[in-house]
Amino acid sequence: MNAVPIRIKLTIAFSTAMIVVLIAAGWFVYGRLFADLDETVDLALRARWGAALRLATSKNDLRSFPLEEVNEGFIQILDASGAVLSVVGLAGRSPLTAEELEIARAEMLSIERSVPGIEGVSRILAGPFEHGVLVAGQTLVNRDEALTDVLLSFAIGIPVAVVIASLVGYTLARSGLGPVESIRTAANEISRAGTGRRLPVPVARDEVRRLAETLNQMMDRLDDSAAREQQFVADAAHELRTPIAVARIELEAAQLVSGDTAPLESALSELDRLSQLAEDLLVIARISETGLPLVKQAVSPQTIIDSVKARFAMRAAAQARRIEAISPGSESIEIDPQRITQALANLVDNSLRHGKGDIAIRAIADGSAFVFEVIDEGEGFDSAFVDRAFERFSRGDAARVRGGAGLGLAIVKALAEAHGGSAKIILGEQTTIQIRLPR
Repeated sequence: MNAVPIRIKLTIAFSTAMIVVLIAAGWFVYGRLFADLDETVDLALRARWGAALRLATSKNDLRSFPLEEVNEGFIQILDASGAVLSVVGLAGRSPLTAEELEIARAEMLSIERSVPGIEGVSRILAGPFEHGVLVAGQTLVNRDEALTDVLLSFAIGIPVAVVIASLVGYTLARSGLGPVESIRTAANEISRAGTGRRLPVPVARDEVRRLAETLNQMMDRLDDSAAREQQFVADAAHELRTPIAVARIELEAAQLVSGDTAPLESALSELDRLSQLAEDLLVIARISETGLPLVKQAVSPQTIIDSVKARFAMRAAAQARRIEAISPGSESIEIDPQRITQALANLVDNSLRHGKGDIAIRAIADGSAFVFEVIDEGEGFDSAFVDRAFERFSRGDAARVRGGAGLGLAIVKALAEAHGGSAKIILGEQTTIQIRLPR
């Protein structure tokens, strides 16, 4: 039952309540109608017995008694032995037993039973009379038919009423939950787009309105917190870039004049990592704030991969590794060269830190798409890590051991998607990460 939608639950509850109410109302109506019809039959029968008594007292004969339906009612005069002295109607024999006859000779007696010649079950009223016993009877067929018609009407009407009530209940439930659905739809759009919109607030001052207002207040607080966080990240990234650049220039100059270059190379490597981290933080701040702006232009893929190769050539050589740049030739593609260079730089940096062997940067035309790939000879990614590899701050076991903020692949994915493309890991013997962009 927990998996059943709320509107269905409300409809079932409403329909169940309607069934209970209709059955109770039907039972009450049936009981009242039964009592009223029973009382009507009883009053008519007593009136008939009284009229017959007056006629029998004056004439001792009932043949002149006006009886409308002879197969539905009767009047009899019985002697002390139960023999019929006079009769009106089709009941030719006494309907009373010897015991009932004795009672009727002393007081009024009312019974119900079938009487030969009279349709259905009859109600019989018998009482003392100076010449014997006066008996009046009336069939109950009309009463029973009326009650049967009522039951049949209930049997047809209640299910129809329940169906109509269920449709009305479902419509009301759907209408009542409409504001909730509007809030859910708006929340889904806000979570996907992050446009700073707020949930719609219903006009009615009810629980749903208070819920929407509370959620909007919560979203205001979250947006304020996120804005402060984004501002901090952006400020930190900007503040880091200048001293890192200055320190890098000074270390490179010192490296040219120093004999022992190992400490300087280590320092340069760490500065390069800090520089890449600052760039990544700045990209994240811009993506979170207004979306990543792109400055697209026609550029040769060879130019992109050559610049990435040149940037990491010294680091690769220090590890006795080679970087190979492969492209299809002079074909150009409409992209933001700075952003794609940054994405490829993240992948090459990842390969130098966590991969093994030589590194290949390839640009491949593939139908309606253009593909950049970075391949190394490392052990590749754990299949369990692939599904979350592109999430922010997600790191594999090797990254945890050797350091890394877990932003590199997240930045690659963000930059690819900003161009309308995608990024994915190709599982195989080699470590291959692919950026696919529309041409």
